[in-house]
Amino acid sequence: MSQLYALAPGGSSSLVSSCDCLAHVYGNAADRPDRARAYDTDMTDAEWQRIRPLLPVPAWMEGRGGRPEGYCHRQMLDAVFYVVDNGIKWRSMPVDFPAWDRAYAFFRRWRETGLVAELHDRLRGKVRERAGREAEPSGAVIDSQSVKADAVVGADSRGYDGGKKINGRRRHLICDTIGLLLMINVTAGDVTDRQAAADMLPQLRDHFPTITKLWADGGYTGHLIDWALAALHLVVTVVKRSDDVSGFVVLPRRWVVERTFGWLLRSRRLTRDYERRPDSSEAMILWSMTMLMNRRLARQAA
Repeated sequence: MSQLYALAPGGSSSLVSSCDCLAHVYGNAADRPDRARAYDTDMTDAEWQRIRPLLPVPAWMEGRGGRPEGYCHRQMLDAVFYVVDNGIKWRSMPVDFPAWDRAYAFFRRWRETGLVAELHDRLRGKVRERAGREAEPSGAVIDSQSVKADAVVGADSRGYDGGKKINGRRRHLICDTIGLLLMINVTAGDVTDRQAAADMLPQLRDHFPTITKLWADGGYTGHLIDWALAALHLVVTVVKRSDDVSGFVVLPRRWVVERTFGWLLRSRRLTRDYERRPDSSEAMILWSMTMLMNRRLARQAA
């Protein structure tokens, strides 16, 4: 894991600017440092001050190669947030942001190096601590959501979900007991809940050894429960819906993950799957939750 985004000693190589991102202070970013906040997805000063110390330090500041960026980090984050929230194409980026191919290169680099997951996890820890909880959870909830896939999604990463009658992809999500994302796995629509859980639970145990209890719905019954207890020491509790109840009903624990899916669908880029690659879909989900958690931290601080 890289270092935190803290100012290192040294002089500035850029022109005088009002932006305090590392690209402006130590890099080559000298273009439009005073860009006005024009969209509701642009970070306020309070949101920027919350997310800035948690950003990963660029590779060139850690002696790992590369060259100083020529674009403001804050503007790049705002550009990605704009795409995720408004569901536009990358080529339709407004002109007051950096060029669309530079914004996409930033998104792609953070996806492939895991920096977006690193930033997301740091924010999640801060939100949990602000809510009076430990940074690492002890319980989790698992569920899946099927979404239609756009025409750009190839046949190798899409499938037909017979239960929901949707041709597309399935988002397998594990969240903590307050709805914050712990793990996401995007698969073809024909991958069942038990198949995805068998791949995700060992990773969940490695990344979050404090978790001992997991709540799920009826799609996770069967051998999975016994295997999780014997191999992973993870207690999986199935919360079933009563046959006597008709219509919508709030189920214990399961409502938390359903609410998280509702949060994700507020980002228009996630209303269906527009990404060619499943890992791009996972990155979009992480960016959506990052934007949500950063806003929550800023509101709580205010």
